[in-house]
Amino acid sequence: MIKIICVCGARPNFMKIAPLIRAFKRNGHFEPFLVHTGQHYDEKMSKLFFDELGIPQPDINLEVGSGSHAQQTAEIMKRFEPVVLERKPDYVLVVGDVNSTIACGLVAVKLGVKLIHVEAGLRSFDHDMPEEINRILTDRISDLLFVTEQSGVDNLRNEGVDSSKVHLVGNVMIDTLLANKEKAEKSDVLKRLGLLKGKYAAITLHRPSNVDDMAIFEEIVTAFEAIEKEMKLVFPIHPRTRNNIKGTNLEKRVGAMSNLLLLEPVGYLDFLCLMSNAALVMTDSGGIQEETTILGVPCMTLRENTERPVTITEGTNRLVKLTAEDITKNYRMIKSEGANVRNRVPKFWDGRAAERIVEVIRRHSQENM
Repeated sequence: MIKIICVCGARPNFMKIAPLIRAFKRNGHFEPFLVHTGQHYDEKMSKLFFDELGIPQPDINLEVGSGSHAQQTAEIMKRFEPVVLERKPDYVLVVGDVNSTIACGLVAVKLGVKLIHVEAGLRSFDHDMPEEINRILTDRISDLLFVTEQSGVDNLRNEGVDSSKVHLVGNVMIDTLLANKEKAEKSDVLKRLGLLKGKYAAITLHRPSNVDDMAIFEEIVTAFEAIEKEMKLVFPIHPRTRNNIKGTNLEKRVGAMSNLLLLEPVGYLDFLCLMSNAALVMTDSGGIQEETTILGVPCMTLRENTERPVTITEGTNRLVKLTAEDITKNYRMIKSEGANVRNRVPKFWDGRAAERIVEVIRRHSQENM
């Protein structure tokens, strides 16, 4: 049996790890061991996702919690090392670009364990993003790199990564979306919130560059004030965002918008239903750019760059400058386009990425063990 430790820690990781755990168990050649670092630890951002996505309870939860990047990364490394020493895995598999990804990756390679990075090669070329640093460093130390789109293959080649390590396999996030789409359609979230299909915009914001910089966040709020006069806005607010505006004039302005519905973070199935039925989505999340592409829902990404260019060239995504003027201008463009949304399904975004990954690992194990 091939012993493999699978690591997840933050909300986007849960959607990526779910199809992989299922595929490992179906294959029969693997003994997966699931580690939750506890980087996201509240009920809505962790436990609910495990329950909804059918992810087995973690074999161990490191319960790291929050902290600065340095504190969190260091604490994960301290707590993960004894797990690797005890389990003696053949591989450690990490997903995405969060602190858990690089922390557990470093522990693995320093202990001589082969490292697998799922969602490798993505680049925003913005070194001010902590996630970009995590991506680059994890890719440099990985033995197997599984890529979601052709740009990732090109980036890794340009960085001199041995092409034999790189595999274009598709997108495990989309595996999860397609597996749960029918279930999400049965959600009663629209009824509960009094929403009509196609008559509202869904919002997610969490990046420090947007929600920690009050000047930028004010531009975003100003745009929302203009848009909510014409369309209902549904905003499951990230705890970080809520805390940042607490007691400020921005909190008053957000509270004064009668057509803005502020929610606590919602579960995966409810949010998938909200996205599927929205007129558009405004976000700064990487994964949501991918999900809206498959759903055919227009997406405005409130960022200067994206590490997922295929969502623009083939999908429904557009980059929007962080000014009230550009946000409202793009909103009006999408509104005028109506149902004429152009999008194609990117290569291998077919719900079978996890199966391809598992088969490559099995072959790699046979050849190298």
